Amino acid sequence: MTPGSCSTGIHILLEEVGAVFEVYIVNLPAGDHLKADYVALNPKSTIPVLVRKDGTALTEFQAIAWWLARQYPKRSLLPDDAEGEVRVLEVMDYVVGTIHGQGFTRIFTTPNFTPSPADHPVVQARGREIVEQGFAVLDATLAGRDYVTGRFSIADAALFYTEFWADRLKMDLPPNCRAHYQRMLERPAVRQVLREEGYRV
Repeated sequence: MTPGSCSTGIHILLEEVGAVFEVYIVNLPAGDHLKADYVALNPKSTIPVLVRKDGTALTEFQAIAWWLARQYPKRSLLPDDAEGEVRVLEVMDYVVGTIHGQGFTRIFTTPNFTPSPADHPVVQARGREIVEQGFAVLDATLAGRDYVTGRFSIADAALFYTEFWADRLKMDLPPNCRAHYQRMLERPAVRQVLREEGYRV
């Protein structure tokens, strides 16, 4: 994991389910994710990675989150019905693939999108547009609900880490997303994780 990254969402889920785990920090700016031992663990050179008791590694936020929900069914991190579960997966995929993958990635790793520094402002502006459009979509999803499907689920952990990024960048969250973010900040596991990762709560 890397503090304050998408892996924060998985860190939250690990605390929510009460798992016993060890954290290994991957320093992305220093290139830890490109070192041979890490590439051997995860050839994608991405975070998060979850190494299970049998030594096998899981990658990708959605896969790890879903596996945790299935491993700890009593924690009710997925709805009980197929419709609810697919809605959780739908939101989680949209957050990770669009808001993060297309929006925030343009803001945080702008040079990956253009070789010309002169084009950086345009790329970042497009990233902000994607993020804002994404939050507008999810604001409607959250209308009348405390969480994505009414109760806390793996999708809420995904949404939280992007809301956290928006807050750190002083971006305005629409009202239902802002309320969701504040609600998440009140959860003991979230507060613990942010403290452990070096943030004031």
